Amino acid sequence: MKYLVTGGAGFIGSHLTEKLLSRGDEVCVIDDLSTGSMSNVKHLEAQPAFRHVLDTVLNWRLMAELVDGADVVFHLAAAVGVRLIVESPVRTIETNIRGTEIVLSLAARKRKPVVIFSTSEVYGKSSRASFCETDDLILGPTLKGRWSYAASKIIDEFLGLAYFKEKKLPVVIIRLFNTVGPRQTGRYGMVVPSFVNQALNGEPITVYGDGKQTRSFTHVKDAVGAILKLVDHPEAVGEIFNIGGVDEITIEGLAHTVKDRLQSPSTITYIPYDKAYEQGFEDMRKRVPDISKIERIIGYKPRYGLGDIIADVAEYQKLQRASVAPLTSSQIPLRREDTQKH
Repeated sequence: MKYLVTGGAGFIGSHLTEKLLSRGDEVCVIDDLSTGSMSNVKHLEAQPAFRHVLDTVLNWRLMAELVDGADVVFHLAAAVGVRLIVESPVRTIETNIRGTEIVLSLAARKRKPVVIFSTSEVYGKSSRASFCETDDLILGPTLKGRWSYAASKIIDEFLGLAYFKEKKLPVVIIRLFNTVGPRQTGRYGMVVPSFVNQALNGEPITVYGDGKQTRSFTHVKDAVGAILKLVDHPEAVGEIFNIGGVDEITIEGLAHTVKDRLQSPSTITYIPYDKAYEQGFEDMRKRVPDISKIERIIGYKPRYGLGDIIADVAEYQKLQRASVAPLTSSQIPLRREDTQKH
Protein backbone atom coordinates (compact mmCIF):
# COMPACT_ATOMS: atom_id res chain seq x y z
CA MET A 1 0.00 0.00 0.00
CA LYS A 2 1.04 3.60 -0.59
CA TYR A 3 0.28 6.05 2.20
CA LEU A 4 0.44 9.83 2.40
CA VAL A 5 0.99 11.16 5.93
CA THR A 6 0.49 14.90 6.28
CA GLY A 7 2.38 16.23 9.29
CA GLY A 8 4.46 13.06 9.14
CA ALA A 9 7.55 14.63 10.70
CA GLY A 10 5.58 15.39 13.84
CA PHE A 11 5.43 13.29 16.98
CA ILE A 12 2.49 11.01 16.12
CA GLY A 13 3.06 11.18 12.37
CA SER A 14 6.63 9.92 12.67
CA HIS A 15 5.57 6.92 14.76
CA LEU A 16 2.76 6.12 12.33
CA THR A 17 5.16 6.41 9.39
CA GLU A 18 7.68 4.16 11.10
CA LYS A 19 5.06 1.49 11.73
CA LEU A 20 3.79 1.57 8.13
CA LEU A 21 7.31 1.18 6.77
CA SER A 22 7.96 -1.76 9.11
CA ARG A 23 4.97 -3.53 7.50
CA GLY A 24 6.47 -3.12 4.04
CA ASP A 25 4.27 -0.22 2.93
CA GLU A 26 5.41 2.86 1.01
CA VAL A 27 5.06 6.20 2.80
CA CYS A 28 5.27 9.77 1.57
CA VAL A 29 5.43 12.40 4.31
CA ILE A 30 4.66 16.08 3.80
CA ASP A 31 5.55 18.49 6.59
CA ASP A 32 6.49 22.16 6.75
CA LEU A 33 8.38 21.56 10.04
CA SER A 34 6.44 24.33 11.79
CA THR A 35 5.98 22.00 14.76
CA GLY A 36 7.52 18.79 13.41
CA SER A 37 11.23 18.04 13.11
CA MET A 38 13.43 16.25 10.60
CA SER A 39 15.11 14.51 13.54
CA ASN A 40 11.87 12.56 14.03
CA VAL A 41 12.21 10.85 10.65
CA LYS A 42 15.95 11.05 10.01
CA HIS A 43 16.40 7.38 10.87
CA LEU A 44 13.92 6.50 8.10
CA GLU A 45 15.62 8.38 5.25
CA ALA A 46 17.71 5.42 4.08
CA GLN A 47 14.64 3.30 3.44
CA PRO A 48 13.70 3.25 -0.27
CA ALA A 49 9.98 3.10 0.57
CA PHE A 50 10.19 6.44 2.42
CA ARG A 51 9.86 9.86 0.84
CA HIS A 52 9.79 13.24 2.55
CA VAL A 53 8.47 16.47 1.05
CA LEU A 54 9.23 19.75 2.81
CA ASP A 55 6.19 21.90 2.11
CA THR A 56 2.76 22.84 3.41
CA VAL A 57 -0.55 21.07 2.86
CA LEU A 58 -1.86 24.45 1.71
CA ASN A 59 0.12 23.99 -1.53
CA TRP A 60 -2.78 22.81 -3.68
CA ARG A 61 -0.79 21.78 -6.78
CA LEU A 62 1.69 19.72 -4.78
CA MET A 63 -1.03 18.11 -2.67
CA ALA A 64 -2.94 17.14 -5.82
CA GLU A 65 0.10 15.18 -6.97
CA LEU A 66 0.73 13.56 -3.59
CA VAL A 67 -2.90 12.57 -2.94
CA ASP A 68 -3.17 11.14 -6.45
CA GLY A 69 -0.18 8.88 -5.78
CA ALA A 70 -1.52 7.52 -2.48
CA ASP A 71 -3.90 4.70 -1.67
CA VAL A 72 -4.80 6.17 1.75
CA VAL A 73 -4.26 9.61 3.33
CA PHE A 74 -3.56 10.11 7.03
CA HIS A 75 -4.23 13.80 7.69
CA LEU A 76 -2.30 14.85 10.77
CA ALA A 77 -1.00 18.26 9.68
CA ALA A 78 -2.38 20.86 12.08
CA ALA A 79 -1.51 23.61 14.50
CA VAL A 80 -1.27 21.85 17.89
CA GLY A 81 -0.47 22.64 21.51
CA VAL A 82 -2.19 25.05 23.89
CA ARG A 83 0.62 27.61 23.81
CA LEU A 84 0.71 27.75 20.02
CA ILE A 85 -3.08 28.05 19.88
CA VAL A 86 -3.10 30.98 22.32
CA GLU A 87 -0.20 32.76 20.61
CA SER A 88 -1.21 32.11 16.97
CA PRO A 89 -5.01 31.84 16.64
CA VAL A 90 -5.06 32.91 12.97
CA ARG A 91 -2.56 30.23 12.02
CA THR A 92 -4.50 27.66 14.03
CA ILE A 93 -7.80 28.33 12.30
CA GLU A 94 -6.43 28.73 8.77
CA THR A 95 -4.09 25.74 8.88
CA ASN A 96 -6.58 23.36 10.44
CA ILE A 97 -9.64 24.18 8.37
CA ARG A 98 -8.08 25.07 5.01
CA GLY A 99 -5.65 22.15 5.12
CA THR A 100 -8.45 19.66 5.77
CA GLU A 101 -10.60 21.17 3.04
CA ILE A 102 -7.77 20.72 0.50
CA VAL A 103 -7.10 17.12 1.52
CA LEU A 104 -10.76 16.13 1.36
CA SER A 105 -11.51 17.85 -1.94
CA LEU A 106 -8.50 16.24 -3.63
CA ALA A 107 -9.16 12.79 -2.15
CA ALA A 108 -12.80 12.96 -3.27
CA ARG A 109 -11.76 13.07 -6.94
CA LYS A 110 -10.85 9.38 -6.85
CA ARG A 111 -12.41 8.43 -3.51
CA LYS A 112 -9.10 7.93 -1.74
CA PRO A 113 -9.76 6.96 1.92
CA VAL A 114 -8.88 9.70 4.42
CA VAL A 115 -8.25 9.40 8.15
CA ILE A 116 -8.86 12.77 9.84
CA PHE A 117 -7.23 13.35 13.19
CA SER A 118 -9.33 15.33 15.63
CA THR A 119 -8.91 15.84 19.35
CA SER A 120 -10.45 15.39 22.77
CA GLU A 121 -10.49 19.20 22.91
CA VAL A 122 -13.76 19.16 20.95
CA TYR A 123 -15.60 18.02 24.10
CA GLY A 124 -14.80 21.40 25.60
CA LYS A 125 -16.26 22.19 29.02
CA SER A 126 -18.34 19.06 29.37
CA SER A 127 -18.41 17.78 32.96
CA ARG A 128 -19.35 14.19 32.16
CA ALA A 129 -17.38 11.41 33.86
CA SER A 130 -16.14 10.22 30.45
CA PHE A 131 -16.70 11.48 26.94
CA CYS A 132 -18.62 9.50 24.32
CA GLU A 133 -18.50 10.19 20.57
CA THR A 134 -22.22 11.10 20.54
CA ASP A 135 -22.05 13.57 23.46
CA ASP A 136 -22.90 17.23 23.04
CA LEU A 137 -19.86 19.48 22.57
CA ILE A 138 -19.68 22.46 24.93
CA LEU A 139 -17.22 25.24 24.10
CA GLY A 140 -16.52 28.59 25.72
CA PRO A 141 -17.20 31.99 24.12
CA THR A 142 -15.47 33.11 20.94
CA LEU A 143 -13.81 35.87 22.96
CA LYS A 144 -11.60 33.16 24.47
CA GLY A 145 -9.04 32.25 21.80
CA ARG A 146 -8.27 29.00 23.63
CA TRP A 147 -11.40 27.47 22.05
CA SER A 148 -10.38 28.25 18.46
CA TYR A 149 -8.48 24.96 18.19
CA ALA A 150 -11.48 22.89 19.28
CA ALA A 151 -13.78 24.88 16.98
CA SER A 152 -11.47 24.35 14.00
CA LYS A 153 -11.32 20.62 14.66
CA ILE A 154 -15.12 20.45 14.94
CA ILE A 155 -15.34 22.05 11.50
CA ASP A 156 -12.83 19.47 10.23
CA GLU A 157 -15.10 16.70 11.52
CA PHE A 158 -18.17 18.26 9.90
CA LEU A 159 -16.28 18.57 6.61
CA GLY A 160 -15.15 14.96 6.76
CA LEU A 161 -18.63 13.64 7.48
CA ALA A 162 -20.12 15.88 4.78
CA TYR A 163 -17.73 14.46 2.19
CA PHE A 164 -18.62 10.96 3.34
CA LYS A 165 -22.37 11.54 3.11
CA GLU A 166 -22.52 13.67 -0.03
CA LYS A 167 -19.56 12.45 -2.09
CA LYS A 168 -19.23 8.90 -0.71
CA LEU A 169 -15.63 9.55 0.32
CA PRO A 170 -14.37 6.89 2.77
CA VAL A 171 -13.55 8.93 5.89
CA VAL A 172 -12.62 7.85 9.41
CA ILE A 173 -12.39 10.44 12.20
CA ILE A 174 -10.20 9.86 15.23
CA ARG A 175 -10.33 11.88 18.44
CA LEU A 176 -7.02 11.46 20.23
CA PHE A 177 -6.80 11.84 24.01
CA ASN A 178 -3.42 13.11 25.25
CA THR A 179 -1.17 10.84 23.20
CA VAL A 180 2.33 10.78 24.67
CA GLY A 181 5.67 9.09 24.05
CA PRO A 182 9.21 9.48 22.70
CA ARG A 183 9.77 12.43 20.32
CA GLN A 184 7.01 14.56 21.82
CA THR A 185 8.20 18.00 22.81
CA GLY A 186 6.93 20.14 25.67
CA ARG A 187 7.58 23.27 23.62
CA TYR A 188 3.92 23.93 22.88
CA GLY A 189 2.44 23.05 26.26
CA MET A 190 2.43 19.22 26.25
CA VAL A 191 2.43 18.39 29.92
CA VAL A 192 4.20 15.01 30.26
CA PRO A 193 7.40 15.88 28.34
CA SER A 194 7.47 19.23 30.13
CA PHE A 195 7.22 17.62 33.57
CA VAL A 196 9.79 14.95 32.68
CA ASN A 197 12.25 17.55 31.39
CA GLN A 198 11.88 19.63 34.53
CA ALA A 199 12.27 16.58 36.77
CA LEU A 200 15.43 15.41 34.97
CA ASN A 201 16.89 18.91 35.30
CA GLY A 202 15.99 19.15 38.97
CA GLU A 203 13.96 22.27 38.16
CA PRO A 204 10.58 23.12 39.72
CA ILE A 205 7.78 21.10 38.10
CA THR A 206 5.28 23.76 37.08
CA VAL A 207 1.59 22.94 37.42
CA TYR A 208 -0.76 25.40 35.74
CA GLY A 209 -3.93 26.35 37.57
CA ASP A 210 -4.91 24.51 40.75
CA GLY A 211 -3.73 21.13 39.45
CA LYS A 212 -7.11 19.52 40.12
CA GLN A 213 -7.96 19.19 36.42
CA THR A 214 -7.88 15.54 35.37
CA ARG A 215 -6.53 13.82 32.27
CA SER A 216 -5.92 10.34 30.90
CA PHE A 217 -2.82 9.59 28.85
CA THR A 218 -2.25 7.27 25.88
CA HIS A 219 1.04 5.72 24.83
CA VAL A 220 1.73 6.49 21.18
CA LYS A 221 2.21 2.76 20.52
CA ASP A 222 -1.37 2.07 21.64
CA ALA A 223 -2.66 4.94 19.50
CA VAL A 224 -0.81 3.89 16.34
CA GLY A 225 -1.91 0.28 16.71
CA ALA A 226 -5.54 1.33 17.02
CA ILE A 227 -5.30 3.75 14.08
CA LEU A 228 -4.03 1.06 11.72
CA LYS A 229 -6.73 -1.38 12.77
CA LEU A 230 -9.45 1.21 12.25
CA VAL A 231 -8.34 2.23 8.77
CA ASP A 232 -8.59 -1.41 7.66
CA HIS A 233 -12.00 -2.03 9.23
CA PRO A 234 -15.07 -1.53 7.00
CA GLU A 235 -17.32 -0.60 9.95
CA ALA A 236 -15.07 2.36 10.78
CA VAL A 237 -15.91 4.30 7.61
CA GLY A 238 -18.06 7.36 8.25
CA GLU A 239 -17.59 7.05 12.02
CA ILE A 240 -15.87 8.92 14.85
CA PHE A 241 -13.71 7.10 17.39
CA ASN A 242 -12.10 8.06 20.68
CA ILE A 243 -8.59 6.68 21.18
CA GLY A 244 -7.25 7.08 24.69
CA GLY A 245 -6.28 5.61 28.00
CA VAL A 246 -8.69 4.85 30.82
CA ASP A 247 -6.69 5.78 33.94
CA GLU A 248 -7.65 9.23 35.22
CA ILE A 249 -5.17 11.38 37.13
CA THR A 250 -5.03 15.01 38.23
CA ILE A 251 -2.27 17.17 36.79
CA GLU A 252 -1.11 17.70 40.36
CA GLY A 253 -1.00 13.91 40.79
CA LEU A 254 0.90 13.59 37.52
CA ALA A 255 3.54 16.01 38.76
CA HIS A 256 4.06 13.95 41.93
CA THR A 257 4.12 10.71 39.93
CA VAL A 258 6.80 12.03 37.55
CA LYS A 259 8.85 13.32 40.48
CA ASP A 260 8.62 10.00 42.32
CA ARG A 261 9.24 7.78 39.27
CA LEU A 262 12.35 9.69 38.28
CA GLN A 263 13.52 10.15 41.88
CA SER A 264 13.86 13.85 41.20
CA PRO A 265 14.72 16.50 43.80
CA SER A 266 12.40 18.93 41.98
CA THR A 267 9.83 20.90 43.93
CA ILE A 268 6.28 21.32 42.59
CA THR A 269 5.08 24.86 42.00
CA TYR A 270 1.75 26.28 40.83
CA ILE A 271 1.37 28.98 38.20
CA PRO A 272 -1.99 30.72 37.60
CA TYR A 273 -3.40 30.34 34.10
CA ASP A 274 -3.32 34.11 33.61
CA LYS A 275 0.45 34.07 33.95
CA ALA A 276 1.01 30.83 32.05
CA TYR A 277 -1.07 31.76 29.00
CA GLU A 278 -3.29 34.82 28.92
CA GLN A 279 -5.79 36.80 30.98
CA GLY A 280 -9.05 34.90 31.38
CA PHE A 281 -7.69 31.59 30.02
CA GLU A 282 -10.15 28.69 30.36
CA ASP A 283 -9.19 25.04 30.66
CA MET A 284 -10.98 21.71 30.45
CA ARG A 285 -11.48 20.25 33.93
CA LYS A 286 -11.75 16.66 32.68
CA ARG A 287 -10.57 14.76 29.62
CA VAL A 288 -11.29 11.04 29.92
CA PRO A 289 -12.62 8.96 26.99
CA ASP A 290 -15.38 6.42 26.80
CA ILE A 291 -13.67 3.79 24.62
CA SER A 292 -16.54 1.31 24.41
CA LYS A 293 -17.14 2.05 20.71
CA ILE A 294 -13.59 1.35 19.55
CA GLU A 295 -13.39 -1.63 21.89
CA ARG A 296 -16.47 -3.09 20.21
CA ILE A 297 -15.18 -2.50 16.66
CA ILE A 298 -11.53 -3.57 16.93
CA GLY A 299 -11.17 -4.92 20.48
CA TYR A 300 -9.03 -1.95 21.54
CA LYS A 301 -7.62 -2.02 25.06
CA PRO A 302 -4.65 0.13 26.13
CA ARG A 303 -1.57 -2.03 26.76
CA TYR A 304 0.70 0.60 28.27
CA GLY A 305 0.11 2.60 31.42
CA LEU A 306 1.34 5.91 32.78
CA GLY A 307 4.47 4.31 34.20
CA ASP A 308 5.46 3.10 30.73
CA ILE A 309 4.83 6.54 29.27
CA ILE A 310 6.96 8.35 31.85
CA ALA A 311 9.77 5.81 31.54
CA ASP A 312 9.83 6.00 27.74
CA VAL A 313 9.71 9.79 27.61
CA ALA A 314 12.48 10.02 30.21
CA GLU A 315 14.63 7.48 28.36
CA TYR A 316 14.21 9.39 25.12
CA GLN A 317 15.08 12.73 26.71
CA LYS A 318 18.18 11.24 28.32
CA LEU A 319 19.31 9.88 24.96
CA GLN A 320 18.71 13.25 23.34
CA ARG A 321 20.82 14.94 25.99
CA ALA A 322 23.60 12.49 25.19
CA SER A 323 23.30 13.50 21.50
CA VAL A 324 22.20 10.04 20.45
CA ALA A 325 20.10 9.83 17.27
CA PRO A 326 16.38 9.11 17.84
CA LEU A 327 15.66 5.43 18.32
CA THR A 328 12.85 3.55 16.67
CA SER A 329 9.85 2.72 18.81
CA SER A 330 10.85 -0.94 18.98
CA GLN A 331 14.32 -0.02 20.31
CA ILE A 332 13.08 1.97 23.29
CA PRO A 333 12.80 -0.38 26.27
CA LEU A 334 9.69 -0.54 28.38
CA ARG A 335 10.09 -1.07 32.08
CA ARG A 336 7.39 -3.60 32.74
CA GLU A 337 7.63 -3.04 36.48
CA ASP A 338 6.44 0.49 35.82
CA THR A 339 3.32 -0.62 34.01
CA GLN A 340 -0.02 0.46 35.47
CA LYS A 341 -2.49 -2.36 34.89
CA HIS A 342 -5.77 -1.46 33.21
